[in-house]
Amino acid sequence: MRGFARFSRSGIQNFRASKLRFEIATAFMTASQDTVQFRLEHRTAWITLERPPLNILDIPMMQSIDTALDRALPSCDFMVFQGAGTKAFSAGVDVADHTPERVAGMLSAFHRIFRRLAKADCVIIAGVHAYCLGGGMELATFCDFVLATESAQFGQPEIKLGCFPPVALITLPHLIGMRAAAHLILSGCQIGAAEAQRLGLVTSVVPDHGLTLAVDKLLDDLRAVSSAVLRLTRKALWRLHAADFAAQLDEVERVYLTELMHTQDAQEGIRAFLEKRPPIWKGR
Repeated sequence: MRGFARFSRSGIQNFRASKLRFEIATAFMTASQDTVQFRLEHRTAWITLERPPLNILDIPMMQSIDTALDRALPSCDFMVFQGAGTKAFSAGVDVADHTPERVAGMLSAFHRIFRRLAKADCVIIAGVHAYCLGGGMELATFCDFVLATESAQFGQPEIKLGCFPPVALITLPHLIGMRAAAHLILSGCQIGAAEAQRLGLVTSVVPDHGLTLAVDKLLDDLRAVSSAVLRLTRKALWRLHAADFAAQLDEVERVYLTELMHTQDAQEGIRAFLEKRPPIWKGR
C-alpha cells in the first residue's frame, strides 16, 4: 500500500524503487525488512527513513522510529531525519493504516513520535529531498531546522482522501499563519521548496546535490556554540511557544477518531484510494 504519493489531474503517479548508499548503521528490524536506520556519532543521531521508493510510514516503521528515539534522545545534542532513495523524504502515512480497525493504533504510534520530539532537549534537523507529503511533511516541519533541495515538493493532501492532518492542524498556523495554513490544509495543494521557504516552512533551500553538505555545514555551525546553552534555549523556546501542544494533540486526535472517522466520506475516501478509484462523496 502507498501513502500520499502524489495527487494530480491524472491521478496517483507510481515510482520505481531507488536505493540510497549510506554508512553502515544500527538497524531496527520490522517484520521482514529494515525500515529505519539509526546511527549515533559525535553526539549526533541520524535517523533515516528506509522504505523506498517513497518511505511510506506504516505502524511498524513508526514503532521503529520510537525505538530509535529511545536510544537517541538521552545521548545526543543533535538529531537529523532524512529519507533514503531519490524519490522522497517521505510521502506520508500508509493509507492502509487509516482503515477503521487500524486508525487508532496508527495515530497512537505516530503521535507518540511528536510527543517525544516536543519534549526533546536536542536540536532537530530535517534534510528533505523530493516528495515530502502528508505525515512526512508533518514530521519534517516539526523539526527546528528544515533544509530542502530545490526540487523538493511539500503538501498536505489528506483532504483529498476525506481526512485531515492532525499534527499540521496544530503546527502550521504557528509556522506560517492561519491563512497560508488553511490554504495548504483545505486545498491539499503541493508547493515547491522556494515557496515553502517564503512561507516559513523551510529554513533554507539548497542545490539538489548539496543536501548532505548543507546539513554538515549547519551541524558545524551549531557545534561551535555551547551545547548546554543550545539545549536550554531550545527547551525554553518550546515551553514558551508550544506549551499547549500535548493538550491540542489530544483534542485533535479525539476529533479525528470520534467525529471524522465516523463520517461516511472519510471511510469512502480511504476505501476509494485503496481500491484505486475516484471517491464518491455523500456529503456526510
